[in-house]
Amino acid sequence: MKEINDREQLHHYLQSHQIESIFNEQIMPYLSLYRFEQGENICSQGEPAHDLYILVKGKVKIYTTSPEGKTFILSFRTPLEVIGDIEYIQGIDIINTVEAISAVEMIGIQQSILKKFVQDYAPFLQFILDIITKKFYLKSHAMSLNLLYPVDVRLASYLLSISYDENDDVVSGQHRSRLADTANLIGTSYRHLNRVIQQFCAKGLIERSNGFIHIKDREGLRALVSRNIYE
Repeated sequence: MKEINDREQLHHYLQSHQIESIFNEQIMPYLSLYRFEQGENICSQGEPAHDLYILVKGKVKIYTTSPEGKTFILSFRTPLEVIGDIEYIQGIDIINTVEAISAVEMIGIQQSILKKFVQDYAPFLQFILDIITKKFYLKSHAMSLNLLYPVDVRLASYLLSISYDENDDVVSGQHRSRLADTANLIGTSYRHLNRVIQQFCAKGLIERSNGFIHIKDREGLRALVSRNIYE
């Protein structure tokens, strides 16, 4: 994480995402702009929650880990998304791990400052309520439906999500995470995932080489899914 000391850019994000009004004048000086690099964790499940972040640029992956150590993708999110809102309201530790899929920029504010200056500020409370309501709907949808989709749809959606590019161009699409980890993330077995990868290779959708998966036919992957189930 790196703090970006650029107040002009911070205010640009507030205005462009139309969230300037949710903060009162007292709290504005305490807002900070941060940059997280690709692959960096914004927060980790089980850690104390000290800050609230608003995603204003880039893409993040949100996943949970069971007591047995298995991981499961909840969603991939782009702006406008809030990280730490539930933890702020409930006063609890971080619920899910959030990882930067691309380089991301976030507006951050300490929870203690929020409680001091906007605890009863109606525009902020309404904003948080709207975000949390949408978040619970998406989580419910993910948990109830994602595992009902066949593995080829889950893998295609996953590859499309992690090969994110802001301009939606065909990117390198190279993904080097261990297949066992990927299998856990999309809720299948290593063996089944390997079979589907071989099928994708045979169809010319992807290419597997030296531990990398390279997306060759992005539109072909999109054709497999009526909608990206992780977004």
